[in-house]
Amino acid sequence: MCGLTGFLDGEASRRDDELRALLAPMTERLRHRGPDDDGAWIDAGAGVAFGFRRVAIIDLSEQGHQPMTSHDGGLVLIFNGEIYNYRDLRSELEGLGDRFKGSSDTEVMLEAFGRGASTTRCSV
Repeated sequence: MCGLTGFLDGEASRRDDELRALLAPMTERLRHRGPDDDGAWIDAGAGVAFGFRRVAIIDLSEQGHQPMTSHDGGLVLIFNGEIYNYRDLRSELEGLGDRFKGSSDTEVMLEAFGRGASTTRCSV
C-alpha cells in the first residue's frame, strides 16, 4: 500500500533541518500505509521535500529503502507499485553492465530510467 508525501517550498529559503521538521509529521501520519520503513529526501536549495512510508514486499532488506537514489546519484525515486517484469529488465540491464545492490523492482526501474526509456520496457 505504501504512502507518499512531500511539498515544494516556493521560497526555497529554509534549511534542510527546517524542511525535515515540516516533513516528519506528514510522513508519520502515513504510518498505517507503510509500517515497515520510512524515509525522506530533501533538497533545501530547490525547496523540495519528499517523505515515504513503506510496506516491504519484494526486497525486505535495507537495499529496498525509499526514497532511492540511483547509483550515479543523478535520480531519486519514490515508487508505490509493482514492475511485473523487473527480473527480465534486471537481466537486460546487467547484460549492459549495470550492477545492483538489492533485489527490488524499484532499483531496477530507477536504473532503467537512468539509461533512458529506449533501452527497456517496464510492465506496470
